[in-house]
Amino acid sequence: MKKGWIILIAVIAFIFIIIGWISGMYNGLVTAEEGVNAQWANVENSYQRRADLIPNLVNTVKGYADFEKSTLTEVIEARAKATSININPEKLTPEELQKFQGAQDGLSSALGRLMVVMERYPDLKANQNFLDLQAQLEGTENRISTERRKFNEMAQAYNTILRRFPKNMIAGMLGFEKKAYFEAAEGAEKAPEVKF
Repeated sequence: MKKGWIILIAVIAFIFIIIGWISGMYNGLVTAEEGVNAQWANVENSYQRRADLIPNLVNTVKGYADFEKSTLTEVIEARAKATSININPEKLTPEELQKFQGAQDGLSSALGRLMVVMERYPDLKANQNFLDLQAQLEGTENRISTERRKFNEMAQAYNTILRRFPKNMIAGMLGFEKKAYFEAAEGAEKAPEVKF
């Protein structure tokens, strides 16, 4: 009779240890995934800040560069496309991230062309509102870069946890999936050519 109780207590203790071990791993995976999701929100926030600055920048430039309407239209259209693509942080697949990044790269390219156009207008370059907006936009671009780097670091930490034994078995059974990384745009390895 005593031996039966000891075996029952040992089995119950073993079950509780296993449940505690699995729940500890699960909670660690959830914490890591939420870290990636929170960092993704920071990335989106930085891109949104840029999108919010663009109408002010465009309106300031409009007053000085009436005949450069095609460039302004490109910026406005690129902004609309970039803000229309949203990614659910639960589905950060390489394909979705590439589509999002393509739209953001299109906006960056249009903004680059706008900056080149603005160089032709000395009055515009001396306008305090324009200078303030340009400084804010430059700061925002730096924030975007920083938040993307932090996102990649969080995604790397999360993906590493997913691949390590024994968490990889639990992660697979519980539906945790690898997160995608931001990658450099195609052709980014080549330095841009500056011509005057």
